[in-house]
Amino acid sequence: MKVLPLAAAALSLSAALFASTAAMAQDAQPQTAPVHNIVLVHGAWVDGSGWKPVYDRLTKDGYHVTIVQEPLTSLDDDVAATKRVLDQQDGPTILVAHSYGGSVITEAGVHPKVVGLVYVAAHAPAVGEDESDLGKGMPSYTSKQPDAIMKTGDGYTYLNPADFAKDFAADLPLKQAQFESHSQILTAAKVFSAPMTVAAWTTKPSWGIVAADDKIINPDLERWYYARAHSHTTVIPGASHSVYESRPKEVTAVIEDAAKHVRS
Repeated sequence: MKVLPLAAAALSLSAALFASTAAMAQDAQPQTAPVHNIVLVHGAWVDGSGWKPVYDRLTKDGYHVTIVQEPLTSLDDDVAATKRVLDQQDGPTILVAHSYGGSVITEAGVHPKVVGLVYVAAHAPAVGEDESDLGKGMPSYTSKQPDAIMKTGDGYTYLNPADFAKDFAADLPLKQAQFESHSQILTAAKVFSAPMTVAAWTTKPSWGIVAADDKIINPDLERWYYARAHSHTTVIPGASHSVYESRPKEVTAVIEDAAKHVRS
């Protein structure tokens, strides 16, 4: 008759152990589940609408995606705009940038909700560095063309519309590239020479995409940035600086890889 209480006790202990194990597994789950939030940051001369092909794919796959619209008036202003969007996220976030936006996320990426960075044909300076000086060491095709980058009397820049299609968007349909050339956001020249005060890639994991036919940023500079940051690097052959628009499938795959493998 004493067997029954012993059996009951064993069953009770087994149930307790099972519940404890299940609870531990549940507690560990957020560290292995894909990050849900993605924030996309555009570069100079363009706005966030260029991210739409990537946005459509990410949202179809169930991600919560927000696009920052920076004013492009100063690095501080653009970092502040990005941090406002990060503040609105409900948890761990992958922060993604194109071109000059790489400098923005290098600063803004220290935000506590950011758990990973993705650089898409983007700059990634270190503390004390700025992309203008780094670009002089490995000049781009565009930087060597007379009058390709124009400047207004009050210190704002834009890409000469005559050069936009071949330099910025050679693998986009011509009409789309021409439209973008005439809808540029004039960008303060000082954003390109603003030195980094922090570098988020030194403390957070990063992914990098090299646009192999980039004329705005030297692809060798992109490779150098990502090698220095120990980024998971993908090279997309034939891609122009507009890789985020022209190759959205490949760019989305890299972002989702970051979301799935970073520890949140």
